[in-house]
Amino acid sequence: MAVGQVYGKRPVRFLIGVFVWFFRGLPVLVLLFLFFFGIFPGLGLNVPAMVVGATVLGLRGAAYQSQIFRGAIQSVSEGQMIAARSVGMTKLQSIRHVILPQAVRVALPGWSNEYPNILTDSSICYAIGVMELMTRTSQIVSNTSVTMPIYLVCAGIFILLNFAGMRVLHLIEKKIQIPGFGTGAV
Repeated sequence: MAVGQVYGKRPVRFLIGVFVWFFRGLPVLVLLFLFFFGIFPGLGLNVPAMVVGATVLGLRGAAYQSQIFRGAIQSVSEGQMIAARSVGMTKLQSIRHVILPQAVRVALPGWSNEYPNILTDSSICYAIGVMELMTRTSQIVSNTSVTMPIYLVCAGIFILLNFAGMRVLHLIEKKIQIPGFGTGAV
């Protein structure tokens, strides 16, 4: 979507813009209800709540992430495209082999911020019946007189998942970085 927004023709840019506007403009809960109770049933589809939740979180995440990558693509100097084209690359080859590798390096820190957002947003999927971590925690609490320690364990699991995921993304970021690139060092 990011490549389409930067290099696509006007209709492509328009359609992607509408997609991004729609999925970034509505709260997750509203999107879940729209898809679970409206769009999928309206199409005659009986889709499990887990699939609806994953679809909505995926589409919403894609809308946000496309803007991170769009900004990264636009941060690569226009001279890079001109240089790639001048050595005989097609526009698509220039984007694939010159622009995107540089853009990914720029986008990765912002993109990695989406991981904890999607992970924590998954807890709202309880509203359509998805048996996620918070729902399971509430079920355990309802069957016992102990509450706070169980919720603390749930919080600990979220923190552990966030820490592990962010650690992996940080390692990837370190692996693909170019020494001195973007640090102001000459």
